Amino acid sequence: MPRKKKPNDHGTGIPYHEVEALARVLLPEIQAFFESEKGQREFADWKAQQQTEQQKQV
Repeated sequence: MPRKKKPNDHGTGIPYHEVEALARVLLPEIQAFFESEKGQREFADWKAQQQTEQQKQV
């Protein structure tokens, strides 16, 4: 009797093809945001915040 193959859903319970379909929709939107002026500004703010938090830990 052949063994049933486990789905590779990384523990989410979401089928791989559904995750891939969602990624195909979201990725272009995420890329467009980070290429925009607002996205660049928010990323710079986040990066500065991360550096501040790292300095506090040291």
